[in-house]
Amino acid sequence: MANAALDRVPTTAEIQESLKKKPRIGEIIIEGFLLLAGIISVGVTVGIVFILFKDALAFFQLPEVHLVDFFTDTIWQPRIGRFGVLPLLTATLMISFIAMLVALPLGLFTAIYLSEYAKPRTRNTIKPILEVLAGIPTVVYGYFALTFVTPVILRGIFGSDNVSIYNMASAGIVVGILIIPLIASLSEDALHAVPTALREASYGLGATRLETALRVVVPGALSGIAAAFVVGISRAVGETMIVSIAAGAGPNLTLNPFEAAETMTGYMVRISGGDLSYDSVDYQSIFAIGLVVFLMTLVLNIFSQRVVRRFREAYE
Repeated sequence: MANAALDRVPTTAEIQESLKKKPRIGEIIIEGFLLLAGIISVGVTVGIVFILFKDALAFFQLPEVHLVDFFTDTIWQPRIGRFGVLPLLTATLMISFIAMLVALPLGLFTAIYLSEYAKPRTRNTIKPILEVLAGIPTVVYGYFALTFVTPVILRGIFGSDNVSIYNMASAGIVVGILIIPLIASLSEDALHAVPTALREASYGLGATRLETALRVVVPGALSGIAAAFVVGISRAVGETMIVSIAAGAGPNLTLNPFEAAETMTGYMVRISGGDLSYDSVDYQSIFAIGLVVFLMTLVLNIFSQRVVRRFREAYE
């Protein structure tokens, strides 16, 4: 009978009850610390969004500001009562488009090479280099675009008469270079997570390594790759220092990438760096532009989540 009692396995309820009787002070402290960190993070986010919306609403309540003109007028000059955001929005989208033309293919191809072709030693060498590239201050990228990309590359190819010293093309190219490590790292993680059995099955059917990578691995990691692309686009839209240094410092509604134009974030940097009164129109316009940038990135994140849910592959 004694042996039977010793051999009896305790139930889950008995285990939970025994654990409740032994309070673990360390775990309680850690749990409270983690809860506090989560509350602080949410609180900071809510506070930022509240201030942004409050001051942006104050801007749109000004008698000289009209919501329709804000999205349709082609001139942005707050001091003369023209509040058309189209020049700033167009420059932001133009630079982001150029950046994606550079970052998306290079980042994806780098990820495919690291995941499917590179040997472990090569992979362990290239990935840290990419991380270093991502750690360079963006102000250095801005002066790189201004002092090398524009005068040496763009003007050397298209001519000095066709390319302004401040232009959207150089800013977009360098923003794309900045985003390459982000897209490559996230895409490589998604590709690496595809089960090896799928690769082996493809090889067993006679597919080459390239066919396996493009027709099996990439479709299998499509949700992660799409999420990486959207994160990269959001990063390009929100980039500040590169565009403020290399793209120009004046609103200009143009589709010519070789001309100077100011982005939304570049305008915010230029205006916030001056001596402005807190009640001035220029100061309040910063929050209106910030709200537009926030809504753009929010829409991109929502779209990213839907794409991930749409293309997610579940593997047993």
